[in-house]
Amino acid sequence: MPGGRLTHQDRRDIGAGLAEGLKYTEIARSLGRPTSTISREVTRNGGPDAYRVDHAHLATGRRARRRRQVPRREPTAPADAYGRDPDAVRDFAEQLAALMVRTGVPRMAARVLARLITDDSGSLTAADLVQRLRVSAASVSKAVGYLEGLEVIGRVREPGRRRERYVIDDDVWLSAWMASAQKHAMWAETAQRGVDVLDAATPAGSRLARMSQFFATLSDDMSGGTATVDDALTVLAALRHAGAPLTEHQLATALGWPRDRVTGALLLTGPDRLTPEQLKALGRPAS
Repeated sequence: MPGGRLTHQDRRDIGAGLAEGLKYTEIARSLGRPTSTISREVTRNGGPDAYRVDHAHLATGRRARRRRQVPRREPTAPADAYGRDPDAVRDFAEQLAALMVRTGVPRMAARVLARLITDDSGSLTAADLVQRLRVSAASVSKAVGYLEGLEVIGRVREPGRRRERYVIDDDVWLSAWMASAQKHAMWAETAQRGVDVLDAATPAGSRLARMSQFFATLSDDMSGGTATVDDALTVLAALRHAGAPLTEHQLATALGWPRDRVTGALLLTGPDRLTPEQLKALGRPAS
């Protein structure tokens, strides 16, 4: 029944659904259960990639026995000023961590990062993480080291105390993006050195040349793509405000930009972005 506990067969069906790559909603629909029931079941038992039917069934039985032995106290006050359910916050953090694991982040590092992201302060001590994740200090230390290597978290010392806090900046994703762009540039540079060693005329040298070009383009797009799009939007706004065609020289003078900056922005708004039909409708013949 929809409101009852999951049976062993239910868990087998969940495991089979995960193996087939089904979404939580699809598995829940087939079992006649709420999607939240399926997501909690999977999250509490290792996530989509580590879910094991028998282990999950035994672990649930152990949790049930512990609850019978120690009566659970209902919270008498909201967890914070916003009145949020602490269980729901924890469940979401674990779901977020499970998603990171699926993209290749080590599980403990993903759990640490998810807790920092979902904490209002964006800052936790090692003791906080040990308590909330119920893991060893060594596990937290290893996870923090991994995340620091990716430059997505930092650490600060509390004033007047020896204790450190691990912090996540609001611009963490931009920092991670730029760090990734730098790594792509390193790949491009290393591949180019290989071209010099192996000779671009050879099959291996040609392969490395394509590799270098790919990573160089990717790095350029990641490190400067957003600014170029912003410039293109500024040029479009200027043309709309002027209400008449302007030359590159006129745009550069009006915007106070170098000529090449205007040229780069116009490349994103050139006629090659339009179909022949669109060009014809705008009164310009197709080239």
